[in-house]
Amino acid sequence: MMKTVYKPRGVCSRQMEIETENGIIKSVNIIGGCSGNLQGISRLVEGMTVDEAIKRMRGIRCGFKSTSCPDQLAIALESVKKEAE
Repeated sequence: MMKTVYKPRGVCSRQMEIETENGIIKSVNIIGGCSGNLQGISRLVEGMTVDEAIKRMRGIRCGFKSTSCPDQLAIALESVKKEAE
């Protein structure tokens, strides 16, 4: 099991804690931000492959911002992939 802590940029959430194993997302805990939405996203990606989650969330924007919490989670997962290599 690999645990990663990521500090998102440009969004309301302050920290993302991600646990993965063999390229599968086991758990995601997001601190700060829109609690209900982020709990929902966290539960939806559990059991999903890192690649699939990145594919689905990368590039999502929040209003006029150039990023969003899902996009930041995808960026965090990209760093997880690099660490695993």
